[in-house]
Parts: sequence; C-alpha cells; structure tokens
Amino acid sequence: MEQEQHEPTPQEIKRWRRYLAEEISEAKIYASLAQRSQGTEAEILHEVATAEQRHQNHWRQLLGAHAEPTPRPSISARILEFLAKHCGTVFVLALAQRAEQRSPYAHDPHATEAMAADEAVHEEIVRALSTAGREKLSGNFRAAVFGANDGLVSNVALIMGIGASGASSEFILLSGIAGLLAGALSMAAGEFVSVRSQRELLDASNPTQITLSVADQLDINQNELKLIYKARGMSEEAATHRAQERFGQFSCDCDPSLSYQENSNTPSTESHTTALGTDIGAAAASFSFFASGALIPILPYVFGASGTFAVFLSLLLVSTALGITGGIVGLLSGASPLKRGLRQIAIGLSAATITYILGLLFGTGVA
Repeated sequence: MEQEQHEPTPQEIKRWRRYLAEEISEAKIYASLAQRSQGTEAEILHEVATAEQRHQNHWRQLLGAHAEPTPRPSISARILEFLAKHCGTVFVLALAQRAEQRSPYAHDPHATEAMAADEAVHEEIVRALSTAGREKLSGNFRAAVFGANDGLVSNVALIMGIGASGASSEFILLSGIAGLLAGALSMAAGEFVSVRSQRELLDASNPTQITLSVADQLDINQNELKLIYKARGMSEEAATHRAQERFGQFSCDCDPSLSYQENSNTPSTESHTTALGTDIGAAAASFSFFASGALIPILPYVFGASGTFAVFLSLLLVSTALGITGGIVGLLSGASPLKRGLRQIAIGLSAATITYILGLLFGTGVA
C-alpha cells in the first residue's frame, strides 16, 4: 500500500501511536474478560481479543520504527484494564461498548474498511454479551437506582421547602429524618407489592398441565381439549394435532412441526422473573438506597451546619450523588454517562428550586 511507504508526519505518528495504545489495551481487556468467563462467552471474547491484535499489527506496520517504545494507554484505558481483571464483567462490557461506539476508524483514511467493520461488529458483540448481565441487574438494580434518586430528590426538596419557610436547623433535620424513614418504608412496601403482584400475574398466565390428568375423561367427540391449545395461540390444525396426541391417536410423530414443543407456545416466565428480580430483594434494595439517598441532603444538618452554608452544601452533595447515579445508569444502558448524570442533576435541582420557592411563599404568608 502506498500509505505504508511514505514517511508519516508527526501528527500521523501521534495519532497512530494513540490507536496502537488503544488496541493493545483493548486486547488485554477482552483477554482478561475471557479468563473470567466460561464456555461460548469466553471463546467469543478470545476471538475479539485476537481481532484487536490484528489491528495492532496494522498500526505497527504503518509506524515502523516509530512504534517503539510501545505507547502507554490512557489513564481511563488502564483503569478499564484493572476493572476487567478484578470486577464484574457487566460493568466492564458496558464501558467497552462505549469505547467501541467511539471508534474513529470509519473516518480515518489510514484505517482499513475491514478494521472499521470489525469495530462496528465488536460493539454489537459486546452489546449482546452485556444483555444477560443487564437482565440480571435490571430488577433489583432498577429498584436500587430509583430508590436512591427518589431519596435524594424528595428529601432535598423537602428540606429546601421547609428551610425557605424560615424553620430552624433542628426542625429541618427532624423533618429530613422523618422524610427518610417514611419514604424508605413506603418505597420498600411499594416495591414488594409491585414485584410480588407482577410475579403472581405471570404465574396466573403460565399454562398448567391439567390436560395430563383429565384427558382420558374427556369426550373425544366433543374435543374440548382442542380449545385449550387454540386459546394458547395454536392454529386450528396444530391444536387438533396436539389434542389427538393427548388422546393417543398417534403412535408416531408424523408431523413434528405440529407436535408439542416445550415452552414453544407458553409465555417465558423465567425471563420475566429474571428482569423483575425478587420481591424481598427489590424491597430491601429500595429501602436501603432510598435511605442512603435521603441521608445525603441532611448530612450538613447532622454535623451541625446551618443557614445558607448548610443549604449550599446540601445541594452540592445531592448534585454529586445525582450525577454519579445518573452516570452509572447511562453507563450500563450504553448511553453517555455525562448526559445521564447532568439530566439527573437538572431534575433534582429543579424539584428543589420549586419547593424552595413554595417555601418562601408559604413563609411570607405565615409571617
């Protein structure tokens, strides 16, 4: 290739060395994740790591002697390497997905079309591997995140409104503690009832095997049994075939496409159950994280702060916590952590501002 023969410019050397460092880091990350995985997932991650090594070779060839000394990856890449070795795969895969999404190869003339295609495919591979982990987290994690955010927003709004009305610091603290306990208990009870109810609804929709015990007592001419299978979504032909199987009219499986297939025509309660989480787990997570979130706005008052200083310190702590929770949600969902964090901060501060204004109006009216 002609581009491999010309002497690279300093800007090209700098860019290619950055690419090389990223590819070295990504290969290590996928290799570490493969070691922490099993079966097909481990094989897939090994293949992705091998692909990253091919990309390394491309940049080494272009760089020639400029590839030495081996460039060091960025601080964020080294942090990701550490997490890949020591932490759960779902968080690291979510970060890796974001990195693959940002690949510049599609717009860089010195990257081959195959490399750009590899990076696009890698993003989809990582997205697919992250699915199972996200499903496991989605139930109790949802309750935890919602609980923490509700605790932060509701309690900071509460103390802002009460503080603006002219109440003392002691009264603000007492109100914050009451809001913490009331909200945490309410959230826990609500999550328990919600998850338990959804599970019961799914259980009620899951077909039973009553046909096994009563088939021999049914009137074969009326064939009520066929109606069960039609109600479950089978076609007329398939329902008739299945009912005749139950009545023992087939000694062989003449048409397997019409025969009963385990879970083929029934709702998958297992996948729903995984996404929902457990009722007790959701309640405990909701209580704990709401209480943790609701504690943050009142920390300045717990340690004796008062007045304007306590208000600003409380808002600072809440904004930081909202940014972190929003960023984590964005990270795990494959979205921008910064945008999700700023969105959470904007929502929380908006609620606090509204209640503060109402508190001012209320305090003026009382006075």
